[in-house]
Amino acid sequence: MVDEKGHDLKWVRRGLLLIWAAAVVWEVQAHGLAIDRTRLILYLAFGMVAATVGRRRAVTVLIDWLPFVLILMLYDWTRDVAVWLNMPTQWTLAPDVDHWLFGVNPTAWLQSELKQSKPPWWEVLVSLVYMSYFIIPYATAAVLWIRNRATWRRFAVCFIATSFIGLIGYTLVPAAPPWAASMCTHEQVAEHPHDPPCMFKNERVEGNLLGDVNPKHEGAADHVERISWRGWSVLGLGTAGTLIKTGQSKANLVAAIPSLHAGLTMMLALFMWPRAKALGRTLFLGYALAMAFALVYTAEHYVFDILLGWLLAACVVGTVTWVDKRYIQPRNRRQAEEKEAEREQAVAAAVAGAPATG
Repeated sequence: MVDEKGHDLKWVRRGLLLIWAAAVVWEVQAHGLAIDRTRLILYLAFGMVAATVGRRRAVTVLIDWLPFVLILMLYDWTRDVAVWLNMPTQWTLAPDVDHWLFGVNPTAWLQSELKQSKPPWWEVLVSLVYMSYFIIPYATAAVLWIRNRATWRRFAVCFIATSFIGLIGYTLVPAAPPWAASMCTHEQVAEHPHDPPCMFKNERVEGNLLGDVNPKHEGAADHVERISWRGWSVLGLGTAGTLIKTGQSKANLVAAIPSLHAGLTMMLALFMWPRAKALGRTLFLGYALAMAFALVYTAEHYVFDILLGWLLAACVVGTVTWVDKRYIQPRNRRQAEEKEAEREQAVAAAVAGAPATG
């Protein structure tokens, strides 16, 4: 049956979405990109309300998203628990695995081959891909919520499970990323320190944990650098890059295992694979692979971290899918059959009790 009210309000929805889009553009121009989750979800909430006028009550946004946001806030509050526990930081585990896999350190090799003294045009794409992690998973969640709340709930479970299992991983096994390891020697981190002074240098260190960088481009730095922010300067948005660097410095600096950047982007690809057409599958999978390249090239993560993130995503999506098929879908079918049987009984009773006409 066609929802006449929803159909009648189609142009109202479109008009509200245009107003919403214009407001978001103005807000971004005035205050920059929304890289903090609270601000981003607030933007999305208004968009979801506009997109579902006449179809759902506005309060359903609050009903569905408030628990989701509160759980993610709990995740934020517990991210630094590794610091409180003072678990020994792993400095050599991931680089040793990467060297075993490839014979060289992938980050040092990529920066030797590709890095230039100033960011080339394609580093814009690298920085955009890296930054998109803070936007695309939430935007995808909003689109799924608009289309199908049941699918959105499964996605939210995958999102939260991936985040919290990742939190457990880097809490119990804190690990330094490539950019930090490239500043330190084996002797300096022999006691598994959390934040030794050596990691805050930005210069070539003889005998560092990653090995040498031999740049093929003249003027490029001869050591591994953290460069996930550099592409913004190509766009004339150096301030954005500075803000990103500042935000990175305030985060947990040894939360590399597993990579949640890699885990959540692969979770997107795996979750959307049975729900998207060929183009959508290609884009989501390509996004996960592009994120992996960006993370390794910019010295944010080792390949080892990324593989663990992908394994985490596969386990979470596989488990949620199995539980859904094994328990949730059969339960929903039984409930639907029971409701249909009750409806048929009510109709039959009404017909049987109706007075005869003639």
